[in-house]
Amino acid sequence: ITGYGVAESVRHYYDLFRHSSVMGKTAIIQGWGNVASAAACYLAKEGARIIGIIDRDGGLINPEGYSLNEIKVLFNNKDGNRLNAASMLPFSEVNERIWSLGADIFIPGAASKLVTRAQVDALLAGGVEVIACGANVPFVDDGVFFGPTARFADEHTAVIPDFVSNCGMARVFAYLMQPDVQMTDRAIFTDTSNTIRQALEQIRRISDLPNKISHNALYLALKKLMA
Repeated sequence: ITGYGVAESVRHYYDLFRHSSVMGKTAIIQGWGNVASAAACYLAKEGARIIGIIDRDGGLINPEGYSLNEIKVLFNNKDGNRLNAASMLPFSEVNERIWSLGADIFIPGAASKLVTRAQVDALLAGGVEVIACGANVPFVDDGVFFGPTARFADEHTAVIPDFVSNCGMARVFAYLMQPDVQMTDRAIFTDTSNTIRQALEQIRRISDLPNKISHNALYLALKKLMA
């Protein structure tokens, strides 16, 4: 559900801020655990082309993009939370190449505090349009919420913050604590998607520009908490 929510945050972003869809967009995935691999599957289901995956032991690069069926195979063949594929490239090679592939979408979905300023610079130079945080605080030199690398990225492209994009499991808990709700997969997944969309709609009311999404989201969150 969390990976699904990350993918939905990207879908809603393109709809609300760019009036377009995920179809044909290219994506890089960092990590291949429950969140990252599920996000990749749902993005591929929407028509995105996964052109690179980087995991702790290596990764995969395919400029043409992996099909949904290929991503499903990689999902099902996971070794625990690790990418497991016969054609895996060494980590050093993937880490050197992947950031400059020119992807539209980047999903940091591995551990916290991994994404460096140099990697952000390379992604921006390649024209990245949206970064949807699957990991909590994915940028390496961040403070608790919003450090200098996150702030820089947020000023130059769309960065959907973790408390919006990866709220899936937390939202499920909140949904199930309501009285008389439908206990079906469809109802639960729809609620998570709608919650993420509503958050992005509130952010868009502050500004419909694709940058400073995280800044405006944090402002709204703190405003609600203080109220």
